[in-house]
Amino acid sequence: MKAWRNPNVVSFAQSVSKFVSGKDTPRDFLERCIANVEQKEGQVRAFVTLNLQAAREAADASAKRYKAGKPLSMVDGCPVGIKDIMGTRDMPTQMNSPAFKDWNSGQDAACVYALRRGGAIILGKTVTTEFAVGYSGATTNPFDPGRTPGGSSSGTAAAVGAGMVPVGLGTQTQGSTLRPASFCGAVGFKPTLGALNMAGIHPLSATNDHLGVIGATLEDVWRVASQISLGVGSPGFGFLDGAAASLPVAVKPRKLIRLHTRGWDETDAETKAAFENSVQSLRNTGVEVVGKQDDPRIAAFESAMERDIDSALDIVAYEMQWPFQDYVASHGEVIGERIRGLMARANQITPADYLDMLEKRKAIRAHATELAQSVDADAYVLLAASGPAPKGLAHSGSRSFIVPGSWLGFPAFALPVMQVHGLPLGLQLLGLERQDGKLCANAHWVLREFMGVEG
Repeated sequence: MKAWRNPNVVSFAQSVSKFVSGKDTPRDFLERCIANVEQKEGQVRAFVTLNLQAAREAADASAKRYKAGKPLSMVDGCPVGIKDIMGTRDMPTQMNSPAFKDWNSGQDAACVYALRRGGAIILGKTVTTEFAVGYSGATTNPFDPGRTPGGSSSGTAAAVGAGMVPVGLGTQTQGSTLRPASFCGAVGFKPTLGALNMAGIHPLSATNDHLGVIGATLEDVWRVASQISLGVGSPGFGFLDGAAASLPVAVKPRKLIRLHTRGWDETDAETKAAFENSVQSLRNTGVEVVGKQDDPRIAAFESAMERDIDSALDIVAYEMQWPFQDYVASHGEVIGERIRGLMARANQITPADYLDMLEKRKAIRAHATELAQSVDADAYVLLAASGPAPKGLAHSGSRSFIVPGSWLGFPAFALPVMQVHGLPLGLQLLGLERQDGKLCANAHWVLREFMGVEG
């Protein structure tokens, strides 16, 4: 299998040792990122706001700390892009909505606070689809400007894919971190629901919203996720499983459960072939991969998931009513058609319907856990998208392969190990609740095996 190789990779984690030795500095690293922004932003359009002066000042302060041998944390000196639904004290948070033009919360979201506290450099705000659920922004795919970067974390994924930043923050309510990571040749991570603090991020669906991280390498992603977790915690949850300054040691998975999902029916022959080659490559290394054709218990789970998965979007719509019903009432058609449609859908859902959908989700979570335990599998494996980035910017791609993980609330990684038609495509590893560190160890092994890289 020919693995995807991103020619634009800019990794912070791989530069830290040079900061420590004095062979490189955070300021020089930042300037290389800014040079890529200046070269590519006119076409990629990943950022809605940049704060270069503040970024340079933060990089200089970080360089002094490294010179003194006193970096603040595992992310000191790391340039980061922040999705524009997350509060930043020094930049507007506009949600890609005319209703919030130039609006500023006046404070950092918890995740931004944790990163700044650790010495990270906030380079700017990245483009999002409207409120992370509506119409797309202007961002293009860094490998083909005629294709979508995916959504809703469009700008973050494109900025990473283009080498403008080594890592950035996104969110995922249904498919908004893993899909754009897949389309832009980056590593995407959606932790267990609640593992990372969501305070200060514009809400969509309280029981579906995840804070996600997209980066050039697995170690960049893990460092940022760990700093957010250890830096500010997550009320009622605690901390990300395995959070640490170092990447979990690579661990070969013993057995993986292959999931087709309804997305398999919308996937083209080339994408199917790429996935089959990936599965065969895993088997060639001694990893057992089983699917519904091998075990009736897996077939039963897929059927149960297919029966109830449409309720995932109904839960989102119902939980969006505050504040979006008010936005629609106050701003009318300034609020996009998709959001207005979801609010109309929510009006048809009764409290009894909502409770029933929550019970269905509870049951499928238990089913997924029980299946993995009974089959003795480490994780699930499936595509991170139904193909490479589709042409056009209006539609950010199918969510069929990604919604199951968001609905379950389980941790998942998109790993950029495949390519189709010369474009990147991610392999998805979906783990079990609160086993993020274990899943990261498996992801580390897959990347090392497929691409010969340490994270």
